[in-house]
Amino acid sequence: MNFKLTPVAAALLTLASTAHAQTTDDTAERTKTLGTVVITGSQPTSLPTTIPTTIEGIKREKIEKSINATDSEDALKYMPSLLVRKRYIGDYNHAVLSTRASGTGNSARSLVYADGVLLSNLLGNGANFTPRWGLVTPEEIERVDVLYGPFSAAYAGNSVGAVVDYVTRMPKQFEAHAKVGYFVQPFQLYNTNETYKGWQASASLGDRQGPWAWWLNVNRVDSEGQPLTFATRVVSTGTATAGQPAASGAVLETSPLGQPQYILGTGTQYRTVQDHFKAKLAYDINSTVRAAYTFGLWRNKAQGHSASYLRDGSGNAIGYAAPTAATPSPNNGYDLGGRAYTLAAGDFPRTRDTLEHTMHALSVKQRTGGFFDWEVAASLYDYGKDLQRAWAPVTTGAANALNSQAGRVTDGKGTGWHTLAFKAVLRPAPGHVVDAGIQQDTYKLRTAVYASADWFDGSPGAQTSRFDGNTRLRSLYAQDSWHLAERWQAVLGGRAEQWSAWGGVTRGTGAPYNHPERDKTFFSPKAALSFQAQDDWVIKASAGRAYRTPTVSELYQGSVNALGQATNNNPDLKPERSWTSELTSEWRSGTLQLRNTLFFESSRDALYAQLNTATNTNSVQNIDHVRTRGLENAFAVTDLFIKGIDLNASLTYTDSKVLSNSGYQVTPGDTIGKDQIRVPRWRASALVSWRVNDKLTTSLGGRYGSKQFSRLDNTDINGFAYTAASKYAVADLRVHYQFDKQWSAAFGIDNLNNYTYWNFHPYPQRTYSAELKWDL
Repeated sequence: MNFKLTPVAAALLTLASTAHAQTTDDTAERTKTLGTVVITGSQPTSLPTTIPTTIEGIKREKIEKSINATDSEDALKYMPSLLVRKRYIGDYNHAVLSTRASGTGNSARSLVYADGVLLSNLLGNGANFTPRWGLVTPEEIERVDVLYGPFSAAYAGNSVGAVVDYVTRMPKQFEAHAKVGYFVQPFQLYNTNETYKGWQASASLGDRQGPWAWWLNVNRVDSEGQPLTFATRVVSTGTATAGQPAASGAVLETSPLGQPQYILGTGTQYRTVQDHFKAKLAYDINSTVRAAYTFGLWRNKAQGHSASYLRDGSGNAIGYAAPTAATPSPNNGYDLGGRAYTLAAGDFPRTRDTLEHTMHALSVKQRTGGFFDWEVAASLYDYGKDLQRAWAPVTTGAANALNSQAGRVTDGKGTGWHTLAFKAVLRPAPGHVVDAGIQQDTYKLRTAVYASADWFDGSPGAQTSRFDGNTRLRSLYAQDSWHLAERWQAVLGGRAEQWSAWGGVTRGTGAPYNHPERDKTFFSPKAALSFQAQDDWVIKASAGRAYRTPTVSELYQGSVNALGQATNNNPDLKPERSWTSELTSEWRSGTLQLRNTLFFESSRDALYAQLNTATNTNSVQNIDHVRTRGLENAFAVTDLFIKGIDLNASLTYTDSKVLSNSGYQVTPGDTIGKDQIRVPRWRASALVSWRVNDKLTTSLGGRYGSKQFSRLDNTDINGFAYTAASKYAVADLRVHYQFDKQWSAAFGIDNLNNYTYWNFHPYPQRTYSAELKWDL
């Protein structure tokens, strides 16, 4: 589809369309004037007091009755243009948020907060640096707000995709809650035919007495996910050798590149146990000033298993065997279809992760609604314990041994981030609001890799590599919103930033490689203009500059070769520079809400991994120019056809192309004109809920994404294979029943149509869930 619109045509299309920025029934929480959303709820969001662009939101009651939410990110399941790459319940290291112009490999192009506390892991970018979703449980959520685009000066350039803020509960009187849930997933793929199960339990207490308020929440998730990785061999790589022992059980399929390949077995299948504890304490110093402290603890223990599909002539499993002096090559030469293939230790890995992270947040806020309000806030996120163990045999041992085998231990203790901010709000006149602030965010990476004689439980041995580094962003911003005339409102803002990177060390087995310090300054202007065409119709335009700075991991985490050169990392990366704009028409009439948004993004020096010709390895590099343009529609109606039926739906078209790239994937020029990876042309979502009566609510949801690519040169033509990204179309069902004021139950099915789809890993197949909840 050729998507070209002149500015005049774009304006006419938007004027002819109708929409509204808020597609959920949230009028009790927000008021709207001239297209600028004003937060007025008693439980405030971290978003600025005036928001000049598109915002979506969902409240606790909607989540509880209409969405199968086993993790906090599930609250975003039906938000327009958003996708969380959640591979299984409790996914802690790959659940990346993608947005309009950013795929699921770009975690650093969005921001996630809980009550204004940063949950986004901006130590890196990609699957291993996902937001800390586990520090918010679904039972805590009061509402979720999503701000689209980098149009508020209050946020760093990581907001180029979206800003998500979870507002969690704070009681007005004594309350108690408890919930237990169970889920099960029958799973069939290749030669795996298993049923994976899990359970979840949580409890909350809270109260308010005089100036004091407190809230406690505990949660445990015990989840067994489906296989996520697979050992593969392209058929053409096999060697035709006579006399090799025959192996059976391999599955022949087509690879993402369209080549025949064998699936030899599963590589990683997690059993995850997570514990969450949250304590919040608030004290009203007077009627307008509140001090608050939040403590969060998140523990995670995960074991990654693997299984070989291969069998010998007696039906015994064939796995990797460690070489010995007597048998130096025990894995060479298994015959599959007349060709010989060699097994490697990495084919059937085993891992064990033990994580214990803590979060602290302290704030003092004045909220009068008068001429001047202010806030001072600080937060700390600390990797108190972060051990990742992996099996890497170098001595004699059976492939399936669980202990007493050699391996490596990766220790991330000391890694984390801390933030400090002062924010002020001035209201010099009715309809005139100024937001301003000073911020500092600091990120610290500490990663050491050790050899170990016992991967499962042994102490770390000799250090084999180390990656250290720090980045800091200091910011000063101001944003002014005022009425130009009775039907016109303007928002102008700017953000000045100073970015620093220092202490970068990359070390292999030899001497450490010390990277030079770096400093850069940026200025990001923001602007928005809205026009109240009619009482129920608003037209507005927004534009903003954003700088997404390189993360510590992108700069320093890699390796050092025999010559002492740093490889697989790039300490000279430039920041991404993006201009983003949107033109929106919003309309509300009674129970009907509609929004149509044309959006455009031009990104220079986009950060992606591709071939480094100097080292012949893939590493993060700057891509000269990526352009994205599209159209997003959102629709919501209450009491559709009959009373009690509500519908929320969205449809997004995106055309995202690499226009210029001095690097390449395989050959020069092979990425030019190609689609940005993991950004589908079409995305859609819909959620229909039916309040049958005061006790029973049912809902049916749907999610769709069209064909997409995982390689910058778009040569992965088959999306339905391991490491590829496929189209998808799934339906979800939920039934919620309120027995009485205290007791309720729910039953749900995710992926009702049992669609098998991929985003590098396979997504969950049909999953059943049931829960029982008690409220006091």
